[in-house]
Amino acid sequence: MGDVKKVIYFELLGSFTYRNAGDAQQKSRAVPDKTGRKILSFLQYLVVNHARNISSEELIEQFWTEKSSSDPANALKNTLFKARNILKAMFPDQEGLILTFPGYYAWNPSVRLELDCEQFEQMCLEARTCSGTGYLEALLHTISLYRGDFLSGNDSDWAVSLRRYYQTLYLDACKEALPLLQKEERWTEMIGICEQALSADCGTDTFVVYQMQALIAMGRPEQAVELYRTFRERLWQEFEIEPAEPVEQMYMLAVSMRQNSMDSQDILKLAAEGGPDSRAFFCTFGVFQSIVALEKRHLERTGQTSALVIVSLGNKVIPTTDARRLERILLDGLRTGDPVARLDAGSYILMLTGASEENARLAMERIDRSFHKTYSHSRACISFRVSALKPGAVQVS
Repeated sequence: MGDVKKVIYFELLGSFTYRNAGDAQQKSRAVPDKTGRKILSFLQYLVVNHARNISSEELIEQFWTEKSSSDPANALKNTLFKARNILKAMFPDQEGLILTFPGYYAWNPSVRLELDCEQFEQMCLEARTCSGTGYLEALLHTISLYRGDFLSGNDSDWAVSLRRYYQTLYLDACKEALPLLQKEERWTEMIGICEQALSADCGTDTFVVYQMQALIAMGRPEQAVELYRTFRERLWQEFEIEPAEPVEQMYMLAVSMRQNSMDSQDILKLAAEGGPDSRAFFCTFGVFQSIVALEKRHLERTGQTSALVIVSLGNKVIPTTDARRLERILLDGLRTGDPVARLDAGSYILMLTGASEENARLAMERIDRSFHKTYSHSRACISFRVSALKPGAVQVS
């Protein structure tokens, strides 16, 4: 390979920038703006695979299909010419960075490339060999190297697969570090890691639980409640699912902590009103089951009845839009404290406390009229099924 004369440092996590590794004062610079997307992806592929020879066949298979070019060999030659010109603009004092050999291409052996993603991967491996307090500090250093997703602007298949790989390494490191930080009560660092991890993977319950826990421990339950609401809304909009049980448990703890911070007059007022919201009580199905179980115990003592109702939308609906409309009508049209839970994208279950089956049907007919009066252009057809809730069993009618 010969003596190394020059070291070039490339950043691929969060951006695609470069600098001379030997100059600690030099700031990283972006690749010239006029670079086309395909040329840029081609250059990035060469950088990522700098440690090996890259055959012409591999590059043609990766960047040109039969449909995209009638002469892939010539397209490769032109793209390589443009990539070399970009490298000349980036490193005017360095000639011949990409060398051509019979059937393959390689980086000039007089230049060594260092990549932040490779350093990150190496630190992930080294962290696993540490123990005790050294393990946590190694994890934190590893996490700090991850400044964003791998080549986030490149949607080529080869880049997407590597992006998932580095993202998995990063998220695993975060999951390893959080319980150790929790043990040492390093709440601020926990919040910082969770916020960054959620920006990489917004649907992971683990990071929300740890962040809510840290906020509660720091005496900020209001922020924990707000985080829960934001996360719940995002989960439904993107995946149409509800938060997992650990998130719900942390939410209930945050609500309890927030209420305990009130004075006695505020608590009495809150209890008398059934909550700060005058609408029905929207909850997860798990919480709904607990409420129904408590109501059945109450009915055993009083001999009264309550009703369960499943409300569904028909097929001719705008999936998320009509579901949100129905949810809004249910929450506004039912009594304060009547629990409502989502079953799936187009159906809900609710409990009408102290209502007979006949009264429940009348209430649902009122909900149906209200929906179509408010959203007259909707093609949704609302159906409902009433079940009498009695001690010991639910009797379906």
